[in-house]
Formats: sequence, C-alpha cells, structure tokens
Amino acid sequence: MYFQLRKLILWPRHDAEPRIVEFHPGVVNVISGASKTGKSAVIPIIDYCLASDKCAIPVGVIRENCGWFGVLIDTVEGQKLLARREPGDKQSTSDMVMIEAAEIEIPRRIEDKGTTTQVVKATLNRLAGLTNLDFEPEADSNFKSRPSFRDLMAFTFQPQNIVANPDVMFFKADTTEHREKLKTIFPYILQAVTADVLQARSELDRLTRILRRRENDLRALVSAANAWRLEAQSWLRQAVEFGLLQPDQIIPTDWSEIVDLLRSVVEANGDAAHPTLAGVDTALDRLQALRAEETLVAAELTRHRQRLSELRRLVESSDIYGSSLRIQRDRLSLSDWLQKLSEDGDTGEPVALLSDGGKQKIHQLTDALASIEVRLRTHPSVSDTLDRETLRLRAAAETQLVRLNEIRREIGVLERDSKAAKQAIDRFDRMERFLGRLEQALELYDRTDQSAGLRQEIDALKAQIAELQRKVSETEIARKLRNAVDSIEATTGRLIPRLDAEWPDAPVRLMIPDLTVKVIRGTRDDYLWEIGSGANWLAYHVALTLALQIFFLDLPHHPVPGLLIYDQPSQVYFPRRTAGDSKADPVAWRDEDVVAVRKVFALLGEQVAAARDRLQVIVLDHADEDVWGDLPNVILAEEWRDRALVPFDWLEDD
Repeated sequence: MYFQLRKLILWPRHDAEPRIVEFHPGVVNVISGASKTGKSAVIPIIDYCLASDKCAIPVGVIRENCGWFGVLIDTVEGQKLLARREPGDKQSTSDMVMIEAAEIEIPRRIEDKGTTTQVVKATLNRLAGLTNLDFEPEADSNFKSRPSFRDLMAFTFQPQNIVANPDVMFFKADTTEHREKLKTIFPYILQAVTADVLQARSELDRLTRILRRRENDLRALVSAANAWRLEAQSWLRQAVEFGLLQPDQIIPTDWSEIVDLLRSVVEANGDAAHPTLAGVDTALDRLQALRAEETLVAAELTRHRQRLSELRRLVESSDIYGSSLRIQRDRLSLSDWLQKLSEDGDTGEPVALLSDGGKQKIHQLTDALASIEVRLRTHPSVSDTLDRETLRLRAAAETQLVRLNEIRREIGVLERDSKAAKQAIDRFDRMERFLGRLEQALELYDRTDQSAGLRQEIDALKAQIAELQRKVSETEIARKLRNAVDSIEATTGRLIPRLDAEWPDAPVRLMIPDLTVKVIRGTRDDYLWEIGSGANWLAYHVALTLALQIFFLDLPHHPVPGLLIYDQPSQVYFPRRTAGDSKADPVAWRDEDVVAVRKVFALLGEQVAAARDRLQVIVLDHADEDVWGDLPNVILAEEWRDRALVPFDWLEDD
C-alpha cells in the first residue's frame, strides 16, 4: 500500500500559525533531538490521527497547548489531510476532519469536525483494499472479526518501549486484544489466507447451515413415511370395518396399490357415510333436521344480540352529546343576565357602564347561547325514537332463545331414547375422525414422496461444500503460510549480519503463535526473551520489521503501508545523550557503539533505496549527524535541540 507521511501538524489553542513538521517520501527521515523535546510523542500523534481508539499522546505541554493534531499523507488517490481534536479529559474523541485533494494546503485553523473516526477508518480500510469479511463467520469473539487498517499498525510503529523489547515484537502486542487479533490476521497479511478464502469460508458456513436444516427435514419426512408404511394396511382394515370398503375387499401387498386404495376411500367418504346415518332409525331424520335448525336459530339469535348491542351504544352516545350541550347552555346563561343589565343604563351597575367593545363581547356570548338553545330544541331524543326497535329486537331474541332451548331439549331426548341413533352418531363421529386422519396421512405421504427433490438439493449442497472445502483447505493454507514465513526468515537471516547481533549466522525462526522470533544455535532454539543484550533485541526488531516490509513490497497491492517509524533505536547504546549534545557529560562514546548505531541507519537507507520510493522510514533519536551523517538516503528532517515539537512561543503565550 502506497502510504507516505508528508507532514505532521499541530494546531494551537490560541491564534497562531500551526506547527508543521515536514517529511520526505522514499527516504530515511531523522528527527534528532535532546530529551523532553517531544520525539516520543510523534508516533502517538500519528496513531491518533489514523483513528486509534484511544489517545496515547502524553499529557502535559503537548496536549495543553494543542487544540488539533493532524497528518498529511500521500496515497494512490492523492493527498489526504486527517486531523483530530485533542480529547481533553476524555480518552479520545471521534471528532475528525478529512480533506482530500491532489495537493492540499494546510489550513491555519481547523474550525469544524466535519467527519468521524468511523468514516476515516472506512476510508483507510478501502485504501488498503482490506476485505470486509470476518475470519470466522458467526464468531462471538472480536479476535475473529474482519481485518482493519488499525490492525496493520503493528507492522509500522516501533515506539521506544517496543524497539528493543525482548518480550514484545510488535506494536500493541503487549495487550491481549491486539495480540490475539494479530495472530488471527497474520495468515491474511502473509496472503496464505486470501479474500477469496474468507469469502469461501463465509459461503461454506452458510451452505453448511442450510445443509443441516435440509437433512433434518429429510430425516423427519423419512421417519414419518416409514412409520406410515407400517400402519398403511391397518388403515385399510379400519376402512372395511367402517363399511367404507366392501367386506370381501382383498388387502393388497403392493405399496402403490395400497396408496391408490386409500385415496379412493378418502375421495368417496361422503357417499359412504351419510346413507348409513339416514337408514338406521326414523329418529335420525328428525335428529338431522333438528341439528340443521339449531344452527340457523343460534345464528339468528346472535344477530339479534349484536343489533341490540349496537342500539345501546347509539343511545349512550346521544345522551352524552345532549348532556354536553346542556352544560354549555348553563355556562353561557350568565350572558343573558349581563345583557339585560347592560341595556338598562340607569341601574348604576358597573355592567351598564361597559364600553361598546365590552357590550359587543356580551352580544357574542348571548348569540352563542341562542345557538346552543336551538341545537338543544332540535336535538332528537334518540332513546325515544329507538325504544320501539329495541323492544322488537329484544322480543325477537327471546323468541329465538326459547326456540333454541326447545330444539336442544328435543335433541337430548332423541339421543337419550334412541340407542340406535346414539350408536350411529358415535360411529359417524369415529368414521369422520378416521377419514380426517387418513386424509392427513396421505398429505404427509405426498410430501414425503416429493423428498426426491429434497435429496437432489442436499446432493447439490454437498457438492458445493466439497468444492469450497478444497478452497479453504487447511493443508493448502499451512503450505502457503510456511512458504511466506520461509521467505521472511531467509530475508531476516540475510539482514542480521548487517547489524550488531551476537550470532549473525544463526538462522532465525518467526514464531507466529508467540509473535516473536527464535534463534537457532546448534541444538538450541532460543526465544528472543531468552537471549541477553539490548543490542541483540534491537537487531532482531529492525531485521524482522524490514524483512516483513520487503515481503509486503514484493506482493502487488499489499494492504500494509510502506512506512516504518522507529523511536530511539540507539537507546541500547546511548541511553542518555548524543556526543554532539552540548549538555552531555564529557564522556566520549565508544567507537564500536557508534559503528553499531551507524549500521542500523545504513541498513535502513539501503532498504528504502531498494524499495524505489515505495518505503518511507522515520527515525526519532538522540543520535545526531555525527553518527549517521553522510549515509545514502538518510536525511535530517528536523533537529530539536534549540527547539521542540511544541514551539516555545506557544508556551510563552500561555
């Protein structure tokens, strides 16, 4: 990913020009300076402007005097200015500004937030070409979520507490959240797991869930069908007992003949059942007629009751309306009395002395009273109007209720007195239930018979799953991962002799599960934390981060930015001040330490040259040009000895 830092910007809280630190693309940019000048704040500021979740910019001078922080970056789409508000007492803020153009002029002030960290993250994800698929679909853990541009910072930043740390190799890998996520994305970053593989995994998960549902459906159908096959002949025997089939009917053994015979029973159930009911007893004719009349009378009774309920609601609504009118009339009746007083001018009452406007308002009130009186006189008495209809409906309902009770008493007598009728009714009910169950069973069989289509769908799903499983083969992923790791280890092994390592010829192993390296010395395999000396730790940090960038740059459109930032790499040799510092103690540096530090800068310069403007390195260090001067592709960006990251006049203004 082409991603070069051009400027670091600080906007003051007061009215002053912004502080701009310029960087050059495709070279090693060195900011050399004394302690407490703000060098170690550069990485946190850049990280914050790249939409980090928390603000790690040191509190104190920098955050007290800066209102906004920003970075100007070069991308394949042109320049982008990303600025973010100082969060104050909070851990962070989502207020950001993003300006995009071919060339951007740094504004004097940042006025509005304009956008959010989420929008900036989405833009950076798009620039990096990252997939939007999760590593494990439906996973509960955030460790298995989609890769983010924020995750890639592990391969870009080497702050002071990491650059020579024996226990932590990558940025923020000292926290569980980032460490587990980094382990997850490593195969993707090394392109052993591609976007196609993640898409295949997602599709495989979806198809697997569909397959499980289809197989469950098929098992249920097959189980029901098998149980029904065992009972099919008993269904035919019951049909003979109910008279739905002839007594001499031969029960077939062929399955298709059994199904056809059962279908004929269901289709002929009306003709087979009702003649039997009519011919058992003369009482059954009467019983059948009573049942029909009972249904009609019950329906008519329900209709009358519903009409009565509607009339009752209508009367209640009319009464409420009339009461409302009478209340208004009572409230307005005072206006009639006031009008009489106002017309009688010699009474001496205050009302008689009202102005014309006051009398006009009294006239309006009396007019409203007259209107209410008219509406009351013309309001019909709905209850009186509907009394006759209510009485008629109530009488009709009582008549229907009496008739319904008579019918039910007669039905009870017939059923109690006619044993044949009772038996026929029981037999009829059992027959109806039998035919209902038989019809339902045949419908189930028809569904089961259509399972051939379900089997075909299952076979097709299995074929798709098998094809996807070949794409996400763990064996193939492991092979690609091993090849990538071998390449990185070979490059690391080639770079280590260029640095001040204790065992320059010892092979190096990248241990992804542990996020560190092992050094192979004869029969010993030693983790980085098992090896002594800060010089060794620094050498393996520099060599591995460079080897990773070399690997990334060899791949087209790789998402990791071509940017490396090291903070204080010389600290293991010069923990206090450089020899060029006027405030330093008069203690001469050892020549071998200067040579060791110079090796680091020389190797960085060679690699940016080999990358042909696609890799940018920034080094923040005490060491001045006496140490790394005259090296190819290594330039001084700024020197902070009589100046600092935050201008001194900002402090004086405070």
